[in-house]
Amino acid sequence: MAISAEIVPLIKDPERLENRLAEIPPEPGVYFMRDGGDGRSDRIIYIGKSRKLRSRVRSYFQDSNHKSHRIATMVQQVTEIEFIVTDTEAEALALEANLIKQHQPYFNVLLKDDKKYPYVCITWSEDYPRIFITRKRQIGKLKDKFYGPYTDTGLLREILRISKRIFALRQRPQPLFKDRPCLNYDLGRCPGVCQQLISPEEYRKTVLKVAMVFQGRTQELIDILTAQMQTAAEALNFELAARVRDQITGLKSLNADQKVSLPDDTVSRDALALATDEQRACIQLFQIRAGQLVGRLAFIADSHAEPGAILQRVLESHYQTADAVEIPIEILVQHELPDAEILADVLTQRKGRKVTILAPQRQTKAELIEMVERNAEYELQRMQKLSDRNHEAMQDLTNILDLPDLPHCIEGYDISHIQGSNAVASQVVFIDGLPGKQHYRHYKIKNPTVTAGHSDDFASLAEVIQRRFRKYSEDPKLTRVGNPDWPDLIMIDGGKGQLSSVVAVLQEMNLLEDLRVVSLAKQREEIFLPGESQPLETDAEQPGVQLLRRLRDEAHRFAVSFHRQQRSDKFKRSRLDEIPGLGHHRQKQLLGYFRSVDYIRQATPAQLAEVPGIGTRLAQEIYDYFHPASGI
Repeated sequence: MAISAEIVPLIKDPERLENRLAEIPPEPGVYFMRDGGDGRSDRIIYIGKSRKLRSRVRSYFQDSNHKSHRIATMVQQVTEIEFIVTDTEAEALALEANLIKQHQPYFNVLLKDDKKYPYVCITWSEDYPRIFITRKRQIGKLKDKFYGPYTDTGLLREILRISKRIFALRQRPQPLFKDRPCLNYDLGRCPGVCQQLISPEEYRKTVLKVAMVFQGRTQELIDILTAQMQTAAEALNFELAARVRDQITGLKSLNADQKVSLPDDTVSRDALALATDEQRACIQLFQIRAGQLVGRLAFIADSHAEPGAILQRVLESHYQTADAVEIPIEILVQHELPDAEILADVLTQRKGRKVTILAPQRQTKAELIEMVERNAEYELQRMQKLSDRNHEAMQDLTNILDLPDLPHCIEGYDISHIQGSNAVASQVVFIDGLPGKQHYRHYKIKNPTVTAGHSDDFASLAEVIQRRFRKYSEDPKLTRVGNPDWPDLIMIDGGKGQLSSVVAVLQEMNLLEDLRVVSLAKQREEIFLPGESQPLETDAEQPGVQLLRRLRDEAHRFAVSFHRQQRSDKFKRSRLDEIPGLGHHRQKQLLGYFRSVDYIRQATPAQLAEVPGIGTRLAQEIYDYFHPASGI
C-alpha cells in the first residue's frame, strides 16, 4: 500500500489519531493543535490547558452535539497534537497564557490591545517610581506594574490628580533647577525627589499608598492612616495628625456615592459580564471592595468564541500579573467558565485564601451581574456608533473622490515654520478613520533655500513627499499593492499650489498613477484634485469632508508641536553654538547635565569638566566664553 505524502487531518485517520491520543499522559499540562495547511504541520491553531491532558484532548474528537461551530471547525483541521507536561495546574495556566501571547493561535480567544482604554503604570523598577497614565501596556521590566484598563479616562485622571494632591509625590518629569527643588517642595506637594531630599525607601512607601488606591484597597489604606493619625495625636504631633487627617478626607472623596447594595459588604469580589455583536465582544469587570465600586475595567475580544471561554481568557489575563492582595475572594461571572476549577485553585494558592468563582442565577448577585452586563451593552453600543460613523465618513469620502474602495489608510501632510525658520513637516496616518499614532513621522526640512525670512511651503512639501516615497522610486520591484506601508489616499494641507508641487514630484518619480492625492484648503474646506482648476462641489459639514478636516487638524497639531520643540532646542543651543569646538553632541551632554544655559554660565571649570566628553581644556574655553574678563 502506497503511503501518501499529504498530511491529512487526524479526524480522517482514526488509527493515527488513536495512537497519538494514547501517547498523551493523564497529567496536568498544555496541549497544542497544529494544522497542515501549507503541507507541513508547523502552524499552531489552538493552545489549551488541562489538569488531565489525555481526557481533555480526547474529548475534542468524540462525537458530541455540545461542540461549538468554532471548535468543530478547528477539529477538522488538526493534523498534529503536541503537549508539555507540567507539575501543577498553576504552571499549566501560566505556560498557556505565555504561549498564546507568543503564537496568537487563530482559534484561541485573543484579547485586543484597544488604545481606547488607558492604564496606570507604576515603575517599580526605578529607585524613585513614576506614576503615569498610558494607553500602551508594554511590559518591558518585570517589576513595573500596570493597573487597568479603565473605562472612564476623565475619572482616572481625577483620581491620579487627587492622589498627587493627597500624597507628596514627584510633580515634574524633569527637575526645574539643578541645585535646588522647585516651589512644589516648599508647598509640601513634592518631597524633593530631584535633589534626593527623600530616600528611595521612604519615597517608595508613599508610592505604595497610591498603589493601594489602584488596587482597590482604599478602605484598607484609610484604616492604616486612621491608626497613624491617632498615634500622632497621642504623641502630641498635631501637625502630622492634621496632615494625615487631610489625606483620609481626600481618600474618602474618591469613593463617594459609589456604594453598591450587597448584603455582605465585607466581602471583596469582582463581577464580570460581556455583550457581543457579530464582530466583537465587549467585556466589563467591576471591582467591588467593602461594598464600594472601586474600579471598572474594560476588555475587547473577537466574538467568535463561546462567552464562557471569552470570560475565562479575560480573567486569566487580568489576574496573571496581579498581586495576592488584588485578588478577590469571590468572582461572579455571567456564564460558566470551561476551566473554572483550575483558575479557582490557582488563585486560591496565590491568595492564600479560598477563592470562589460563581455564575449566580438569582437574587442580589445575579442582579449585580445584570448591571455589569448592561454596562457592557452600553459600551458595545458606543463602539458600534463610533465604527458606524467612521464607516459612513469613509464611504462618503470614497464617493466624493470616486475611489475604488474604502480608504483604509490615509496620510496627511503639513508644514510648520515662522517665516522659514526651523521649518518642519508632519506625516500623520489615519487607519479606518482613526489616528494610527504609531505610524506618525516628523521631518526637518533640508532645502537650503528655506531659511529664516524665506519660506517655501511648495518646495518643502515636495521634499517631504520625495523623501517619503524615495525607496519605491529607486526600486520599482518593491510591492505597492497590499503593502501596509502604502497609503490609499494622501491629503495635503493647502490649495492648488501645494497640490501642484506634490503632483510634480510624484510625476518625476513615476508614482503619480499609483497614488491618489488631494489637497484641502482651509478657508472654505475645499477639496482640490490634481489637474483640476476648480474644487469639488462638497459641503464642509458632510462626513467625508469632516474626516479630511480631522486629518488636516491632526497634521497641523503634530507639525506645530514639533516646530515648537525645535525652536526650544535651538534657543537653548543658540549661545553654545558660538563656542569653538563645542559641537551638537557635546551641547546635548552639557544641557543634559546642567539643564539650562544659565547653569552652564554659573559653573566653574572643574564642574564643567565633570561632564562626559568635556575635557579640562574645553571646560576652560567654555568658562572663558561666559567670563571674558577672566582671560584678561
